[in-house]
Amino acid sequence: MTVFPSLSRAALLAMALVLAAPTHAAMPATPALHVTTLDGKTFDLAAQHGKWVIVNFWATWCVPCIKEMPDISRFVASHKNVSAIGLAYDDSELADIKAFVAKHPVVYPIAQVTLDKPLKDFDEPRGLPTTYLIGPDGKVAKRFIGPVTAASLGAAIGQP
Repeated sequence: MTVFPSLSRAALLAMALVLAAPTHAAMPATPALHVTTLDGKTFDLAAQHGKWVIVNFWATWCVPCIKEMPDISRFVASHKNVSAIGLAYDDSELADIKAFVAKHPVVYPIAQVTLDKPLKDFDEPRGLPTTYLIGPDGKVAKRFIGPVTAASLGAAIGQP
């Protein structure tokens, strides 16, 4: 006798994996983020208070991530009250990430977050891209899983 007769084996396996996943402390409503960018500068989320901040987790191998980067860049460039940080969630060599960014330039800083040293105040992405929109008050206003566009970002902050 099957307990869930209408579910496929894949769905049951997916449910088992989710239930077996380790539990993490809830992400704080006002996360801290202090990272060193690829150019050696410091990005401190607290210093962005008063602006909307796009915190974008991506990887060099992620096609949807690559597709959204120009949209995020244009959005930041056209909105004075918005900044962004790209977090390369990638175990690639730093030189490879720098070469990638040279081929795919953006107007916002990029930092690397390795899988073995995840950020303390942000949930580990369950898929890439994952983007957090931090409000001017420093609180998480919205989380996007999957690619963002200028339209979805504009709708989230109430500006076209």
